[in-house]
Amino acid sequence: MIKTVLRGVAAATLVVLPLAAAPPTHAAETVPLATAIDRLSLGTESREGYQRTSFKHWNAGINPTDGCNTCAEVLIWAAVEAPETYPGCQLDGGRWWSYCDATWVTGASGLDIDQMVPLAEAGDSGASAWTPQRRKAYANDQAAETSLVAVTARSNRSKSDKDPADWLPPALTAPDGPGSPAGVVRAGGWGRAGSVNAARTHAQSPRLPLGPSGVRG
Repeated sequence: MIKTVLRGVAAATLVVLPLAAAPPTHAAETVPLATAIDRLSLGTESREGYQRTSFKHWNAGINPTDGCNTCAEVLIWAAVEAPETYPGCQLDGGRWWSYCDATWVTGASGLDIDQMVPLAEAGDSGASAWTPQRRKAYANDQAAETSLVAVTARSNRSKSDKDPADWLPPALTAPDGPGSPAGVVRAGGWGRAGSVNAARTHAQSPRLPLGPSGVRG
């Protein structure tokens, strides 16, 4: 079902999540956007020790019994028009909106699943020192809709492992995407430090709707 996804960024509030790998000792907290940004730790990034293969993906997904891995599960819930799902989680048909380049895509083969905060960027900011289990959880995180997004393969290749200070979507920036404060605080929710330049980019970038009708599946 098509639903509205225009977020309340203009209201200057967002939810700060507890660390995903930590026990659920407290509920998510809603704070003013400026407060959330102030809470984000800033540090010097380093790619030393980073290996993409250390972030195992894709795993068996939220439902390990449905035969669909994380990639397929994201494709299914992100679809504006749902694909047919056949044994072995083979997807047929479906329609998606790629916010990066404002493009409608028919058929899952034209899409990549993008980690909104690149694995390399996470590694630069401290994730290389995480446990293997925590890195795997990060790479397959479906706790928030903006962690993993379906985008055209060409836009994902263009982005590669660049952080928001170096790359923003050519067509538009999603409300919680790499050009928004919500995006950088989402990354901060995993306990990784952000670079000064990336934080400034998040705070200053324009924010526009995901699609021509502000829709998402």
